[in-house]
Amino acid sequence: MENIAQIDEIYDNRFQNLDPKEILNHFLEEFKGNIALATSFGAEDQVLTHMVCSIDPKCEIFTLDTGRLPEETYRVWERTERRYGIKIVPYYPEREAVEELVLKQGINGFYESIEKRKECCRVRKIEPLKRALKDKRAWITGLRREQSVTRVEAKAIEHDETFGLLKLNPLFGWSTEDVWAYIKAHNIPYNELHEKGYPSIGCEPCTRAVKEGEDIRSGRWWWESPEHKECGLHIKKEKI
Repeated sequence: MENIAQIDEIYDNRFQNLDPKEILNHFLEEFKGNIALATSFGAEDQVLTHMVCSIDPKCEIFTLDTGRLPEETYRVWERTERRYGIKIVPYYPEREAVEELVLKQGINGFYESIEKRKECCRVRKIEPLKRALKDKRAWITGLRREQSVTRVEAKAIEHDETFGLLKLNPLFGWSTEDVWAYIKAHNIPYNELHEKGYPSIGCEPCTRAVKEGEDIRSGRWWWESPEHKECGLHIKKEKI
């Protein structure tokens, strides 16, 4: 296979106008056994879980359990496994790294600065993701352009420079209305927090409900400015 970075633009041009399920059909076959869906159990990821399971129920679906997720997230995790008859692979942060982090900056030190928050995300999310993506050739995400200012340039297919593989964003062009219409049409389980004003859900202490008319991700790391609201999983050219 050619260098994956060199075919990035070719892939995007070929697949950007296709239906999400058509994109998944192609890549689940092309990268069979070397592709995985990353889920945080948000609305977009629930849509993709439904699509992936309808195409290849044996495709790996994994999640990053930071140890600080809301109870509602664990409940939808359980309901999703029951609904599709699958086991979602959990990846946890290294115990020693978490202990060192808490000793260094305190249990809630991430509120004090962007640097401390990013270090918490690195320990609890980025390092586990590196293990999850090891030996993979592609990963599927629920990124959408509408979600935030940091995601407006998301493409259907792009080369992930941080992790060195293809990143598929099949829902990149979908609206929030598209996502929820699909969930309702297929009776897909979803996180109860979505009905309580949480359009985007991450760790419990870093997520809050948003007011009507506010940005979709304004409840994530609400004490930071919008251009900083990424944990490092989806930032281009991030050095890890």
